[in-house]
Amino acid sequence: MALRLTEIFFSLQGEASRVGLPTVFVRLTGCPLRCRWCDTTYSFTGGEPATIASVLADVAKYPARQVCVTGGEPLAQKECLPLLTALCDAGYDVSLETSGALDIAAVDPRVSRIMDLKAPDSAESAKNRWENLALLNARDEIKIIIASRTDYEWARDALRERQLDALCPVLFSPAQGLIEARALAEWILEDGLNVRFQMQLHKLLWGNIKGK
Repeated sequence: MALRLTEIFFSLQGEASRVGLPTVFVRLTGCPLRCRWCDTTYSFTGGEPATIASVLADVAKYPARQVCVTGGEPLAQKECLPLLTALCDAGYDVSLETSGALDIAAVDPRVSRIMDLKAPDSAESAKNRWENLALLNARDEIKIIIASRTDYEWARDALRERQLDALCPVLFSPAQGLIEARALAEWILEDGLNVRFQMQLHKLLWGNIKGK
């Protein structure tokens, strides 16, 4: 069974604990969610067929040991799981960016899972798979994109009630163009939250362009 591939590109990791590291991104096609602030809608459809071997060959063209498998929602493709394992077997430091709506249990344990929780303004918060929280470990990360004060309060309450920061690092990120980044930073400080504030480095450097 072939993968459906949107793009493979080499850039700096713009988010999470690996921010700033040269990284090869493998963007798979398709996503069952439609978050209203999504910045990769071009990955929802189309793409080209690819094999795991061809993806490995393309990744090997770049001088990086970091590989990020992303989407869309990469776990929507069954072949994503063996791809992740193959990348780990090839010696790469592999991370997976996933929406949090699909089961992460079968992901190779060598992979760092960067898992979203969708706040209300995404319009997809009902699809959060809360059962995934029990599967996370210290190598994983939870990311919440904040688009409003309502989103922030939802994320703050989830952090406290579910003790998210005891599971793994937690990242709060402002939705570009929908909230002032400084406001989010000040709310985090006012409430003394044990989270990492982050902005998307790649957008600060290059803007929201494909392949960066």
